[in-house]
Amino acid sequence: MKFGAQYAYWCNEWTGDYMFFAKKLKGLGFDIMEISAGDLLKMSDSDLDNLKALSKDLQLEINSNIGPPKQYDVASENADIRAAGLDFLSNIMRKMDRLDSRDLIGVLYTYWPNDFSDLDKPAIWARGVESVKTLGKLAGELGILLSLEVVNRFETHVMNTAQEAVQFCKDVGDPNVKILLDTFHMNIEEDSICDAIRTAGDRLSYIHAGECNRKIPGQGRIPWVDIGKALRDIGFDGDVIMEVFVLQGGQIGKDIKVFRDLSGGADEKRMDSELKTGLEFLKSNFTA
Repeated sequence: MKFGAQYAYWCNEWTGDYMFFAKKLKGLGFDIMEISAGDLLKMSDSDLDNLKALSKDLQLEINSNIGPPKQYDVASENADIRAAGLDFLSNIMRKMDRLDSRDLIGVLYTYWPNDFSDLDKPAIWARGVESVKTLGKLAGELGILLSLEVVNRFETHVMNTAQEAVQFCKDVGDPNVKILLDTFHMNIEEDSICDAIRTAGDRLSYIHAGECNRKIPGQGRIPWVDIGKALRDIGFDGDVIMEVFVLQGGQIGKDIKVFRDLSGGADEKRMDSELKTGLEFLKSNFTA
């Protein structure tokens, strides 16, 4: 089991100085940095090579996260939009290959956040399955693992539970397509977070760890001890990434609905310290 965090803990925009955050996260004891996959398309080959070299020096893995905008919806009724979405995600994977980023995660089966203008879930589901089959083939060729994120009803209506994710993966039928479960979303949708983990079973490749209010693990009421036991029960050996959003404002604040300062007015030094404490807390509960 490896532990990481998303750079956006310190930001309120979906972009950042990844060279800076890579050094910071390694210094705090993390194995992985999660970045915004869309940023890769804006980076030059030289930028990618420099970030790759730094990550190798630090022995820090880089994972890429994307919630594609609506114009790249791979489940759209519009064939041109679906094609654009496949190109968008395929080009991201090619950039990831250059960077040696081997995990693409997120709402890869539709767009995010959803505006619920089309509620024909069976049709969206079917188109999403076909598109993910195509993406899975390229991912396999490049040695990239796809982890489909299950999110709550306020962000999409396509895949809200672990049971739905298992069925979607069965429909895709590609062993390179796995499941991402997020404790924040599970807290909203699942009858039992631990049962959801057991339902996902060996299809579970990735965990997003955050409190019910988006704070650092250990600062809320998510049942971390029980989650750790459920992960051990299924022999989970994937990535655990702290996806924490505490700063209001910006595009992140708008998309994630952070409308007040959840950091308690913390400066950067205190934010660093609290994230490190969260890492130690997760390790103590998940690897016992």
